[in-house]
Amino acid sequence: MMAFTREPSRVHDGIRFVHAAAYQRHDLLNDVQPRPARRSRNSITGKRILETRLMGRITIREENAIAALEVMSRFAADPHGLVYLPPTMSPGETSKCEGMLEHPNEVFAYFRAQGVERVVCEEKHMRPRAIVVVARDADATRARFGIAPGACYTRTGRPFFPDAADEAAFIAHVQAALTKAGFWEEFNSSWLCLDCELMPWSAEAQALLEQQYAAVAALRATPAAADLLPAFERRLTRLQRYREAYRRYCWPVHSLADYRLAPFHLLASEGAVHTGKPNRWHMETLHRFAAADPEFLIATPFREVELADEAQVAAATAWCEELTARGGEGMVVKPLDCITRSAKGLVQPALKCRGREYLRIIYGPEYTADGQLPRLRKRGLGGKRSLALREFALGIESLERLAAREPLPDFAATVAHDAGEPTVAVRQGVPAFEKYVATDPRQTFRWTIHPETFEAPELLELGRLQAWTLKPARLR
Repeated sequence: MMAFTREPSRVHDGIRFVHAAAYQRHDLLNDVQPRPARRSRNSITGKRILETRLMGRITIREENAIAALEVMSRFAADPHGLVYLPPTMSPGETSKCEGMLEHPNEVFAYFRAQGVERVVCEEKHMRPRAIVVVARDADATRARFGIAPGACYTRTGRPFFPDAADEAAFIAHVQAALTKAGFWEEFNSSWLCLDCELMPWSAEAQALLEQQYAAVAALRATPAAADLLPAFERRLTRLQRYREAYRRYCWPVHSLADYRLAPFHLLASEGAVHTGKPNRWHMETLHRFAAADPEFLIATPFREVELADEAQVAAATAWCEELTARGGEGMVVKPLDCITRSAKGLVQPALKCRGREYLRIIYGPEYTADGQLPRLRKRGLGGKRSLALREFALGIESLERLAAREPLPDFAATVAHDAGEPTVAVRQGVPAFEKYVATDPRQTFRWTIHPETFEAPELLELGRLQAWTLKPARLR
């Protein structure tokens, strides 16, 4: 959990700089031969204004650039393969249905209001997001990206597999399925970039499960809780449902054979970014890919819905309710066209609708208790949606510049702050963004889900450490 003061809206309005940094590194992708690095550090640090096709100018603040360079140099995957980072995703408006925080009605209503006629509904898996960059063979990977065998990383740019041998084996598995499906020939490309969900959730979040979710769920088994069973029976039931909610998304992982990959968007191939194709095409195409290795690949269920047809809308709503009733997270709803504009501007590329029980993982086991839902219904979505659009614009810009092979300043030399010399001086500094991290352990947590006396200094310290992964920008 990150904790920030409310005052500097630039943080809340920010967009993660890594998206911009990703396409600022494509000179490495397009020119993998060593060459002298004579770029000034100022070519990336300092205030920068980036032109994007979808949203015009986006400003990157100096303090955010510095933070991004630090994170990219210490924690991120090899920049040669870090070609895209996905945007955040907003939920639908707060539901008016009794006992519900999110419901398909509000999601469909948003797209109707934007003039969207058809949408694609996809089952949402509880999983980490994974971007997979894979080439036909090692020679193709080295020729295009300067790395082998490929890359698999999280939505924040960190390697999914810390062990290089595990990553190589995983990439080889994806590579073999693409070869069997005939995708190299179909797309006339030696490489592909896929947006996926990688399961199980427990593979990436084991520490989080043990230290946070399991610890909360274990409260139901303590003697103190058992003694209060008559008075707190409903509370214990909610804790049990909380435990059941997260356990559905976990299973033991002993080897790569225990992983399941669910691709849902074919992002790019040589010379092409596939945002011009409808979301239905992406799902149908990747279903063919999944058929090449059904034990490893998951064909995500989906349906297309005409919003003017009430029968189709009702069927999609019932389908979502069925998914959540049997323990699923919910669904993602997208316009039929990947990039859609309305009279109001760029339309959200996707909205999520999550089930009542799944949301216990997000808001805590007692979020459905008396008095909690009315407070949660006051949540605002404007900042989240603005953030999602700007991140989406930068992500697509990254892919388009990659496909076009546009040269950009040498990111590696900038990170090293050198001029081609054999040694680099280490400088000590104070991160500029730390002034935006809250320090008051009580005032910071004055949110609807927390009791008035709640305070958590340890979470503030954790937030300070996690601030190293923030890369915000603002639209100008």
